[in-house]
Amino acid sequence: MGIFTRFRDIISSNISAMLDKAEDPEKLIKLMIREMEDTLVEIKASCAGVMAAMKKIQRQIDEVQSRIRYWEERTALAVRKGRDDLAREALLEKRRYAEKAGALEKELTEHNFLVEQYQEDISQLEDKMESAREKQRLLQQRHIHARRKMRAQEDIRRMETSDALFRFEEFENRIERMEAEADLINFGRKPTLEGELDSLLVDDDIEKELQRIKSSFSKKDETSPLV
Repeated sequence: MGIFTRFRDIISSNISAMLDKAEDPEKLIKLMIREMEDTLVEIKASCAGVMAAMKKIQRQIDEVQSRIRYWEERTALAVRKGRDDLAREALLEKRRYAEKAGALEKELTEHNFLVEQYQEDISQLEDKMESAREKQRLLQQRHIHARRKMRAQEDIRRMETSDALFRFEEFENRIERMEAEADLINFGRKPTLEGELDSLLVDDDIEKELQRIKSSFSKKDETSPLV
């Protein structure tokens, strides 16, 4: 791709629209800025080349103007000496240099126009680069903000989780202490008379239930037919 084609593509590009569609906007804007920088270097180099050529043309114009003045003087000398033939030859030389001077002046004008165009392109490209760098700065800030926000959320979740676990462990420990205290209250106590009598009643009830079950099994055995 030629330098001017790249330049026109860059200037006409909609950076915001391109970034909105990009999967990785930060990477894209970085590549775009690098392309702009490379193009800017080439345009400046081309502009410098044209400006150097202008200086050379100007030196040539100065030399030609000097030759024109020389032949003007020789024409006047020939006329004073009555040598019209030599005056005509001198005028021909003067005309030849004058024509060359005209061509050089035209070339200088074209080069000057080209330099102005280069300078305008450079200005536009620098403005575009400044806009791109501003967008890059905003993207970086958003990235940093998002990263900090993510870390903050992770810290909050971690703190919440740790606090919940701590509260749960504290509650569990408290229950265990209460249970231990309850066990200590009954530890070493002798059974009361009322308690012993209640246990006898429980034992009597269990014996009655056991006898009932045995009796039911005996009845089944008596009624069962012999094989």
